[in-house]
Amino acid sequence: MDVSVLGQFPTRRMRRLRSSPVLRRMVAETILLPDHLIWPLFVRPGRKERRPVASMPGVCQLSVDEAVRETARAVEAGVPAVLLFGIPERKDEKASGAWSRNGIVQQAIRALKREYPNLWVITDVCLCEYMSHGHCGVVEHRRNTTRIANDPTLALLARTAVSHAEAGADMVAPSDMMDGRVAAIRAALDRAGFEDLPILSYAAKYASAFYGPFREAAESAPRFGDRRSYQMDPANAREAIREVALDIAEGADLVMVKPALAYLDILHQVKTTFGLPTAAYAVSAEYSMIKAAAAQGWIDERAVTLEALLAMRRAGADLIITYAAPDVARWLHQR
Repeated sequence: MDVSVLGQFPTRRMRRLRSSPVLRRMVAETILLPDHLIWPLFVRPGRKERRPVASMPGVCQLSVDEAVRETARAVEAGVPAVLLFGIPERKDEKASGAWSRNGIVQQAIRALKREYPNLWVITDVCLCEYMSHGHCGVVEHRRNTTRIANDPTLALLARTAVSHAEAGADMVAPSDMMDGRVAAIRAALDRAGFEDLPILSYAAKYASAFYGPFREAAESAPRFGDRRSYQMDPANAREAIREVALDIAEGADLVMVKPALAYLDILHQVKTTFGLPTAAYAVSAEYSMIKAAAAQGWIDERAVTLEALLAMRRAGADLIITYAAPDVARWLHQR
């Protein structure tokens, strides 16, 4: 843009368009709406179970009946979608709870779709919560070394995605970061007759320190090592573009950047490079830091949360996964 044509002070006064709340809303370049929000839920076995997550104020592990009851709050506020994570009754080295027909996520899908048929139910497709060792893939022991085996994991991920589709999921979201998993899931869904079911890929998922509270909520901390051999190095940006390109080529319909706030540059690059519907995950530590500072009276929780989410939208996010979704939707209606 040639700024010389815009004029100079006093002809051009930028404050004119900031003079009232009505005018500021009318000329806003970026808009945050309840329709942009996805609410993560942690479901566990039992009835009338509500187990608070100490590191995430306001977040609980919920039995299916409580998850259905709690979702009413989000639906009434206008949140259109949930993202399900499961905590199984038992864990093993085959992640059998992830793909069991009566697994905890499968139960939750059926219950939520029965109660709220218009709610968009997305499922996290990963194995870490269901593996006894806490990693996202099959563990192999070779020559005194232990590794997460990529290719043997793909079949389990595909089986899990199909079981979610059979239970009634509207979308699956693979978060494991195994190479080739989108192609494996797409092929399995198509063979099972779910060719119209979209895939939201955790395409650029970093090995981030911002996931700490989530490990408690999902009971998914690895028993040994870490996830740096399969999740992305926080130092790398160009690699994220390659990761996203591969997932799109394999059949991803939407892509995600995780975490969000510390990776707004990645989010912007992904959106501008590919133009595909793009999600940002406002992860557990982002949520918990705001909650902790607000509890001390240091910040305005509502104002900071809305500003952070607006920044994600401004960077290119079409969808935002946030633990604050019901509150955010209610705040937006009150404006």
